Amino acid sequence: MSHRSKTYVIVDADKDRWAYGLMKSWVMNDGVDFNFHDAHDLRALASRVTDHTIKARLRERFSSTKQAIVLVGKGTRGLRKWVPWEIEIALALDLPIVVVNLNDKRGLDPDLCPAGLRGTYSIHVAFEMKIIKHALDVFPAEHAKRAMGIAGARAYRNDVYTSLEL
Repeated sequence: MSHRSKTYVIVDADKDRWAYGLMKSWVMNDGVDFNFHDAHDLRALASRVTDHTIKARLRERFSSTKQAIVLVGKGTRGLRKWVPWEIEIALALDLPIVVVNLNDKRGLDPDLCPAGLRGTYSIHVAFEMKIIKHALDVFPAEHAKRAMGIAGARAYRNDVYTSLEL
């Protein structure tokens, strides 16, 4: 297996791609050291390649993934093809998952959260650069040390947001 160093971003490419674009701009403009896989360049090929080929290529990208981000917008919960499949793969690989609410909610949003993430040991944060960076830096170690049987959505207390000046 290759060295796991990247963050796999799961997003509704039709409606929430803007958020992924903004995160990529944080890397360029703010020097944030995110290391993302852009899975969505493969989907642009969808009219020329089969779903099987796309899934094989996405699985390759997962092989160098150390954690995943799920960008949750208004329509994410209702998606039935790629986003649920990517969540399923991330969970099967036992990757730490940072769920990012595009509505800025700081914890689990039961109205928008995809069913595949409910009850999972994942951290739910607002769509703010500093808290996402914090979660990517801190949550993987917490995820690795969790006791067996602990499940459910995690969220940072308000004092964590305050310490990050949010």
